[in-house]
Amino acid sequence: MAHPPMGGPGGTAVAPAPAGAPAPMGPGPHPPPVRAAAWTEGMDRLRAGATTEPGRLRIIGAVLAALVVAFGAVTAWQVSDRASAADDVVSRSQPLSADAASIYRSLADADTSAASGFLAGAQEPPAVTKKYDEDIAEASRLLVKAAANTAGTSASGRQITLLNQQLPRYTGLIERARANNRQGLPLGGAYLRYANEQMTTQLLPAAKRLYDEETDRLYRDYDDASTWPYLALGLGVVALGTLGWAQRRNYRRTNRVFNQGLLTATVASAAVLLWLAVGHALASAGLEDSRAHGQESLRVLNDARISSLQARANENLTLVSRGAVSTKDGADKYDADYTAGMKDLDARLAAAARLAEDRGGKDPVQRATKSVTAWKALHKEARDTDNQGNYDMALEKVTGEGNSTGTRFGEVDTALANALEWEQREFTEAAEDGRGALSGLAVGAAVLALLAAAGAVLGIGRRLSEFR
Repeated sequence: MAHPPMGGPGGTAVAPAPAGAPAPMGPGPHPPPVRAAAWTEGMDRLRAGATTEPGRLRIIGAVLAALVVAFGAVTAWQVSDRASAADDVVSRSQPLSADAASIYRSLADADTSAASGFLAGAQEPPAVTKKYDEDIAEASRLLVKAAANTAGTSASGRQITLLNQQLPRYTGLIERARANNRQGLPLGGAYLRYANEQMTTQLLPAAKRLYDEETDRLYRDYDDASTWPYLALGLGVVALGTLGWAQRRNYRRTNRVFNQGLLTATVASAAVLLWLAVGHALASAGLEDSRAHGQESLRVLNDARISSLQARANENLTLVSRGAVSTKDGADKYDADYTAGMKDLDARLAAAARLAEDRGGKDPVQRATKSVTAWKALHKEARDTDNQGNYDMALEKVTGEGNSTGTRFGEVDTALANALEWEQREFTEAAEDGRGALSGLAVGAAVLALLAAAGAVLGIGRRLSEFR
């Protein structure tokens, strides 16, 4: 049987496939096209839209809104951070620094009162005993307050713990000194000297470290509150520049001088930027004034008052020990410490006079300086009298009611207390002014930024409506 010929393309004969061979496979279906990623499609659409004026306007509107919102958000954040630091200066760190100075001062005053009472004889004057008790109670109260506002693991917390441990030991030694003194036993003087050693080597150094730590914290808060918000200011400048460019572009394409929406956004953004710059400048000026003329004066005056208290305690102990404790070169240790303390007091008073900027601060410092001069002259007379063997007359020159070193010391202490009160008031007023300059700025910046964003969107929307 004849088979018809099989032809391939062009009539070419194709030999039949051998028996049992697999049938040839024809071309299969085409593979599905690879779809572009979603973000690629989005970018393509964005590029396509950017080639038209409505597309460009939408992009400009989105950028303007994002810029002014970012400007407002960063401004609110940075201003809130600085306002919090300024509030800490006024309400937390400066009061804690002042309390630490009061702890130091109360302890030094208690040591002075204890020595004064011991010199008075077996029966201490009730006023001296009362003063000592008040100083110990005040130091204890302030330690409890400081502990409540300080982490126990911090440097300040460790000093508070040490003070709480050592203060009962000190008061116990004072009570033993008093008990022996009432009985006329010389051992009382030994207990008093040991108590003074505990005060000068344990308690006062710990109180000084606490004061230094709290003062350092205060200065850190000052720095945080005064640092300029450069990020917010930079964003504000960029936002205003972009808004200006957008309005210029709008004018060149439409010949319209103003776009109400963009103008509103520009005015609101400019208001935020101006408020931020002026408000922070005023806050920094107020805080710097409180630091330079308030806190620095307080620090020097506190140091001066403590120096005077320690000098007075050493002056009393000079008569209590009567040469029992000497320096390496054979001089009386307490008299040498008195001399060093008075030298330090002179330097502190000179610094306080330089820092005082008005009569309210200068006058008490001048009175203290005058009383210190008289104190040193009377002390020299008392030492000369004691060295001549007239102990009772020397004691009268130191502890007497009239023209004595005790009277001059009281004048110094009162004058320094008045100076501290004045400078504390100066600090508070200046710091409150600095803190007040930032009030409302964070909220105002957020509200104005939202207004600016809305204005930018509406302004661009007005232009877009012209294409419909």
